[in-house]
Amino acid sequence: MSDLLAARSQMAMSLAFHIVFACVGIAMPLLMVLAERRYRKTGAPVHRDLAQRWAKGTAIFFAVGAVSGTVLSFELGLLWPEFMAHAGPVIGMPFSLEGFAFFLEAIFLGIYLYGWDRVSPRAHLAAGWVVLASGTLSAVFVVSANAWMNTPAGFRMEDGAFVDIDPFAAMLNPAAFSEILHMVIAAFAAVGFAVAGIHALRLRRRPESELDRAALRIALLVGGVAALLQPLSGDLSAKMVAQTQPVKLAAMEGHWETERCAPLTIGGIPDEDDEVTRFGIEIPCGLSILAHLDPDAEIMGLKDVPRELRPPVLVTHLAFQAMVAFGFTMAGTALLGFVLWLRRRKRAGPGGLVFGRRYLLLLGFVSPLGFLAVEAGWTVTEVGRQPWIIQGVMKTADAVTPMPGLGLPFALLSGLYLVLSVTVIVLLRRHVFQAPTTAAAPPAEG
Repeated sequence: MSDLLAARSQMAMSLAFHIVFACVGIAMPLLMVLAERRYRKTGAPVHRDLAQRWAKGTAIFFAVGAVSGTVLSFELGLLWPEFMAHAGPVIGMPFSLEGFAFFLEAIFLGIYLYGWDRVSPRAHLAAGWVVLASGTLSAVFVVSANAWMNTPAGFRMEDGAFVDIDPFAAMLNPAAFSEILHMVIAAFAAVGFAVAGIHALRLRRRPESELDRAALRIALLVGGVAALLQPLSGDLSAKMVAQTQPVKLAAMEGHWETERCAPLTIGGIPDEDDEVTRFGIEIPCGLSILAHLDPDAEIMGLKDVPRELRPPVLVTHLAFQAMVAFGFTMAGTALLGFVLWLRRRKRAGPGGLVFGRRYLLLLGFVSPLGFLAVEAGWTVTEVGRQPWIIQGVMKTADAVTPMPGLGLPFALLSGLYLVLSVTVIVLLRRHVFQAPTTAAAPPAEG
């Protein structure tokens, strides 16, 4: 393994691990706040129990995410010193603001965890909203920095150096809004479906569990709404890619010929040697319409790009196809759930479960797809930008550290992440899922 590949692999592994905890930090506070609001409104102890459990789970993920986030911060400087030497003054502000949001989240999460009987109900609920806001802002600042790598702005190059730096223009770069929107909605969809799936499977085993019933209603509402909104944000993000990164778009679609009325390819396996995508289903003019809302719009093909400036097409295309497939599966599952709720809510009665055992099983199968879609989406974002670490400005190979032997820290960090993963699972089982629950009626078939 070359040092460049080792550095990229280590960064990819760290990002893939950390993004799970980042998503939980964004979305889980909304679930615990909604549970507490329900408790304040109805006085039902089950909702207080649920809010406290979810808060403990949020704290566990927050603590481990702080470790993996710190590792990423060191890796930026140690693995990519040339990148940080040039880009640090430009994107330093969003990273600084992210640090402020992180500490704010930590402070108010502590208040939320230990302030149930020590502060007023209004102040306690407000602390939960601050945790939600600060977690979301952390994502906003970090993703804006990543968007800058895709659409660099706020500086001018002079003799190989960045001059006339405008950090606000850099943070508000062209891709920032679409990337932030897509990531934040993805986090709510992924966490909502993951939590809904866990409680759905628990409910199949323990149909009398009132806590799992209440949890399923809240989590599916959050995840379902986000999943139905996600295709809209994805369309906005794809249009931005078409405008600013046409080579990435061509790799995402496995599109080789520059042409008007370009077809949209569903599935398929790109052959980078023969420069063709095999076995795909083509929708005439579909790509031109989706990218530019014009069937006659021209789409750049990969054949017009030198091979050394093309991203890995197979990986980018398959990751993009997987992300889209997972996203639409979740949206379809959410739509089915809302239809079932509309049809059966009166028959189920107040507090009743409208979902039968088969739909609960479906939720269990779909529950990991949100996180798989997030991982696939970040693969598209990062791999599809190659060979650039800053699009059109600096190549990844020029930014890596000259230090040899990067395979060893890659192996050590892999072991660390394995240990952290096992630790999270053990802590969640002990502090979130093992307490007794209250009872309710069993679910219906169907």
